[in-house]
Amino acid sequence: MSIIRPLFIASLGNPSPTYTNTLHSAGHTVLTHLRTWLHTPPFEKSRPYASGLLSTSPDYTLWQSPSLMNLSGKPVSTAWRTFLASLSAPEDKRAARLVVVHDGLELPIGKIKVREGKGASAKGHNGLKSVLVAMPGMEFTRIGVGIGRCASRESRDVAAYVMRKMTPAEVEIMADVAGQVSEVVREMRRGVR
Repeated sequence: MSIIRPLFIASLGNPSPTYTNTLHSAGHTVLTHLRTWLHTPPFEKSRPYASGLLSTSPDYTLWQSPSLMNLSGKPVSTAWRTFLASLSAPEDKRAARLVVVHDGLELPIGKIKVREGKGASAKGHNGLKSVLVAMPGMEFTRIGVGIGRCASRESRDVAAYVMRKMTPAEVEIMADVAGQVSEVVREMRRGVR
């Protein structure tokens, strides 16, 4: 018998509207498209959820971090605790899972990488480092969304690359990526993953 897991799906990125559809905010872009795939209502700002953008349905809770990427840990921790408090059944609280969607600089654009379990490295991702510091020992699923990598390894060039706006074609790729992510979270919800 499979269980139905409550899922809290959080995206990391920089705040909108300034950073909307930048490569570094690919997690937010994918979550915006994921809302359509999972049939959740429009996002609304939620004070209890660390003033992040929230879209909740009986099946899924989607949340966009309101902070700068490198300061994501505290808002994610606050929103996660609020989500757990919203679950009334003790078995739901035990079964609940946190999923973090973020940009993946080392992945080709349009590819995803799913990493599960605790103790997995942040692999140099400052947003994930912040979450790991704020939630030590927390087991959660990470879904990296490929944004490609610029040719240079110079930090200034990398920063300019990740902060640039996506092209319309790249935004479309992220809409397709949301379909891949929807399959992953549907499997998680059913307890298959």
